[in-house]
Parts: sequence; structure tokens; C-alpha cells
Amino acid sequence: MSKSKKDKGGKSKKSKIKIEETLVDSDLGDHSEDMTDDGLNAKSTDLPRLSKKSYEKELKHIQVELVKLQEWVKHQGLKVVVVFEGRDAAGKGGAIKSITQSLNPRICRIVALGKPSDQERTQWYFQRYAAELPAAGEIVLFDRSWYNRAGVEHVMGYCTHEEYVEFLRSCPEFENMLQRSGIILIKYWFSVNDTEQENRFQDRIKDPRKRWKFSPMDLEARTRWVEYSKAKDDMFNATDTELSPWYVIDGDDKRRARLNCVNHLLAKIPYEDVLPKPFDLPPLQNKMVYVRPPMHLQKFIPDVTAHLK
Repeated sequence: MSKSKKDKGGKSKKSKIKIEETLVDSDLGDHSEDMTDDGLNAKSTDLPRLSKKSYEKELKHIQVELVKLQEWVKHQGLKVVVVFEGRDAAGKGGAIKSITQSLNPRICRIVALGKPSDQERTQWYFQRYAAELPAAGEIVLFDRSWYNRAGVEHVMGYCTHEEYVEFLRSCPEFENMLQRSGIILIKYWFSVNDTEQENRFQDRIKDPRKRWKFSPMDLEARTRWVEYSKAKDDMFNATDTELSPWYVIDGDDKRRARLNCVNHLLAKIPYEDVLPKPFDLPPLQNKMVYVRPPMHLQKFIPDVTAHLK
């Protein structure tokens, strides 16, 4: 059997050529349809907006199941990583909150890394993400992840073409290593059409509570919608593997997206109910002789709710 030649870095030239050909071929595609549906051919846009009542009822039910999953992860010493990627304002943050809302933050934690420091830029690219991986009995939710290199870094020119190509080649290998080490890895891509995204952006502009979510990068991304679509397609071509597939979530209806995401997550990790059974509280201690200091010696905060009903 003939062996493929190696370049000076010891990597296969055949592998490098394959990645480059994938990128060249994707340049030939027509991305005009991405302006309306981010490249998806089948979405649930024909369904009406889910009512708040139905959403909250179903969410309460599946959050109980999430607690069961959490206890199973702790009981079995599982290590779970969930990656959340997608368009700006596609609903990643809301989906993450719907998962963590009822869970123990010591077991399920969110990782949302900022820009790498000067020192981190000199490290192996995956190093700062590897430092956040779970120990036994932990769930880690990546709000953005190592896929920054395939998206914003590539589109905005924050990495070289060589670094980008190397990422596409090494990322599947990195994820295979995680899975071989016993980590359960699940990757979600949240899709949203351009009209819905603009509506959410306008809502953020009007609402002071949400305006902080905006960054100059978000505004620049609006002018590069097709470039981001192409970057997403290239990323999927290289990293949507049999062992580590991408699961796409239609984010046009945020409530449906959250429920669909949580239900899918529960289905991907088999678990059993090991929740503690209901129990009786012990009696309150009340026979010890002790006189507490006067209440007026404590500094209570002002009650500003007196006018509210």
C-alpha cells in the first residue's frame, strides 16, 4: 500500500489537499437561498407561534427530566459536553438558560470564553477550551466554542488561511479524542432567517435590558450574511462527521426551538431516574436556652416594594 507524502510539519499532503478542494468547491455554490433560511430546506415555519401557556407547561415537564438526567450524570460519573453555535440572535442563549434554570450550577456549568489573551494566542488553539472540559459527573455547555475559528475568526480575518485550514483538518481529530476519552459530545447549530433576526435585533435596540448583547461584531456580521453562510457550509463539510454530527435547530420560533433542543438532548443521553425519594424534615431545634440579640441591631435593606400590589 502506498503511503501519502508528508509535509515538513509531518502532516499528510493528501489530507491538506482534500480540505483545500472542499473549500474551493464550496466557493462555486449559490448561497442566495441562505438569505431566507440559512441553507435549510425543511423548516417548521408553517407552524404557528407557540403560546406562552403551552410553552411553560411543556418546559416544566422537561425540566424535571433534565434534573433526572443531571442526577444520572452525577451518579454514573458521566462527562457531557454540549456545543451551542449558530447565527447571532438565533436563540442559543435562551436555550441554554432553559437547560440550566433548574440544574445545579456545580454540576452543569456554562462556558462562554471571551477573546483570547496575548498568551493564549501563542498556545495550541484548542488549549483554552480543553481546560474547560468536564470532570466525571459534570455537564459543560459551551456558549460558542472552538468553532469560532471556522466562523467569526475566518470571516473577519482574525486568523490566517493556513490556521483556518489546519482547524478544519484537526477539529474532527480533536473531537474524536474527546469521545475516545469518554466524553459525550453533542453539537447544536441554531438557524434563524434574516427577517426574524432583524426583528430580534430591533427588539434589542429598543430594550435597554438587552442592548448590551450588541457588539460591533454583530453589526458587521449583518453586512456579511452570505460570507457567514458560506463559512457555515464549509464548516459542516469538514466537521459534520458520523461520530460527531451537527444537529440543526430551527430558531425562528424561540419557544419551539428551546423545547426541541431540550427534548433532543434528553433523547441523546440514556438515563434512569435516581432522584431521591420525598422525605420528612427533622424537627426544628427549639429547646436550647438562647436569647438572640435585638432585631434592630441588624442592618435591613429598605423595602421599596410597599407601593406594589
